[in-house]
Amino acid sequence: MTAQAKTETNWIRDKLLDASGLSLERLPMLHVIFERLSTSCADHLRHQAASPMYFTVKGIESRRITDVLDGYEANAIAAVFHAPEWDNHIVIGLDRAFVYTMVEVLYGGDGSEPPVDTQRPFSTIEMKMAQGIFGQIARALEVAFSAVSQVRFNLDRIETRMDFATIGRRTNQAVSAKFDLQALNRNGEMFVVIPQSVLTPMRNALASSITGEAGGRDPRWSNQIQKEVKRTNISVSAILEEKPLTLGEIASLRVGQVIQLHATPKSRVRLQSSNQNLFWCSMGQSDGKYVLRIDDVVDQKDEFLDAILPG
Repeated sequence: MTAQAKTETNWIRDKLLDASGLSLERLPMLHVIFERLSTSCADHLRHQAASPMYFTVKGIESRRITDVLDGYEANAIAAVFHAPEWDNHIVIGLDRAFVYTMVEVLYGGDGSEPPVDTQRPFSTIEMKMAQGIFGQIARALEVAFSAVSQVRFNLDRIETRMDFATIGRRTNQAVSAKFDLQALNRNGEMFVVIPQSVLTPMRNALASSITGEAGGRDPRWSNQIQKEVKRTNISVSAILEEKPLTLGEIASLRVGQVIQLHATPKSRVRLQSSNQNLFWCSMGQSDGKYVLRIDDVVDQKDEFLDAILPG
């Protein structure tokens, strides 16, 4: 088969696949991508709001673009992004309930006021807020897709009329993912529309199992997790000596009574956290304060054997 014949065969095959629609059940990585997007969006939004917020994937389906967008007519803000690497566009949208809820959360609302339930035009503040959220979602989607495709999403325009949020022929097939926002006992919906023609060339990568995925690890996400973990505050205790007492002895203790200890300033001090022994230390003084010098790491294996083989 010549190169030209092979190209024509692939073109015909892709057209047939476009017409028949992608089988989402056979594209596990697509579900992984949207789950990652959901997690990333939740993390970004939680850092901006004092109230608890939950973000989950509501559903993924293959439908005509017009069928997806018509369901949000006059009830959503949509952003059209251009993906140069794909030579195509995608749509990210927020429904009215999502926008109203986010405005109240970001401006300190506590949910005590009844939710807004009007079909008025979106205000300037709401449009500006939506634009900022669109940028965060686009960056998160770039990272989520990095396992199968390196792509950038550049904001093209923002529309409030869905018939203007065109990304090709409205009768073309597309994959639509919907996400549910929960905050202040209210719900809102976000949606992402990606033309099927964009995903068809990636179907082999999208069909791969997550268990075999080695390149999907995002170093920026890993570094962020590592930084946050290292900033976690924990309490540590320095144990000079532990003295076993019976319940009767404890009950007979009186104010001013002296408890005899065998430890001396030269005794080793055990440093622990959450009842987990960490280090052996020496005690000293510096600038009028007690200090500890770490001498050795507690051998967890020996600790375990001592626990199960006392004496």
